[in-house]
Amino acid sequence: MPTLQRRHLVGHDILLARHGNHISTMRVDRAAGRVVAFLDDGSVDSAPNLISPSLRMPATVRSVLREDWKFLTAVTAASFAVTGTVFAAAVAVAGWGSSSAVGQLLAGYAGS
Repeated sequence: MPTLQRRHLVGHDILLARHGNHISTMRVDRAAGRVVAFLDDGSVDSAPNLISPSLRMPATVRSVLREDWKFLTAVTAASFAVTGTVFAAAVAVAGWGSSSAVGQLLAGYAGS
């Protein structure tokens, strides 16, 4: 089973290998798919985030929700429907019994 983990950006590793301790700050340019490094001497360098465009990145919570939101919504709706049906059936069963024995049975079952 795949584990959900924070995505590690390849661009960080590439820039660290190129410049080491001479990097003052780094930022991610998501639009361009690159990591940009500002160096101590004032220059700027960048590196791509992906080694290969066909490389599948590990799953994150955000990517799972983005890909499976329809399935998760259907499961949630189904669980609410089953819960509502069970609750309605319990209320209906409680209303069928006119004797106090059914009421005592249901009251005793819920608590202890």
